[in-house]
Amino acid sequence: MFTRQTLLAALAASATLMGVTVEAFAPPSAARSITMTPRTCNTPVAVSLSTMDDEVSTEEEPADYLLSASDLDDEEEGEEEDATPARFLSDARITELRETWRRHPTDTGSPEFQVAGMTERISYLTTHLKEHPKDYSTRRGLVALVNKRRRLLNYLFSEDEQRYVDIVSALGIRHKVPGAIASKEDKYGRFPGQKGGLKGKSKMKK
Repeated sequence: MFTRQTLLAALAASATLMGVTVEAFAPPSAARSITMTPRTCNTPVAVSLSTMDDEVSTEEEPADYLLSASDLDDEEEGEEEDATPARFLSDARITELRETWRRHPTDTGSPEFQVAGMTERISYLTTHLKEHPKDYSTRRGLVALVNKRRRLLNYLFSEDEQRYVDIVSALGIRHKVPGAIASKEDKYGRFPGQKGGLKGKSKMKK
């Protein structure tokens, strides 16, 4: 068994390592305390939460915003204005032109009715091809639409020249009347024909 002095020495050594105060187990008459001062002792600083809140509230962060609320409102208004698709506006314009140039309330096939709708459709496709120049299927449809409008204008010119002049001038259509285009006979008739009736063939040597 260990003696009392050995136990007190062991407790004092452990207290030295741990840095705490140990009271020796001694009789009340001869009680004595061994106080060991820790090697390093950091006194804690008492900080209240209210003080921290005051410091945080007094420090104002600088306003560093890329966009203000007014800029966001302006962008939303711009998006609402540009929300209407161009195709919808084109269809509304086609309906308006057809109602303007139709001959009677139930007209759906007169040359003026068709030419008015085709002209707005051609304008829309031309704008589309400027943005998408590699849309070859649309380009093919545009060429076919222009040729069809040209044939309708030729027919309208032969039927009623005044109506032809009115719709061409009002819609700004570039069109040459059939009489202004010289036929092949009128253009090359003054030149003598080939000798021997051979066209593009050389004479065979015998």
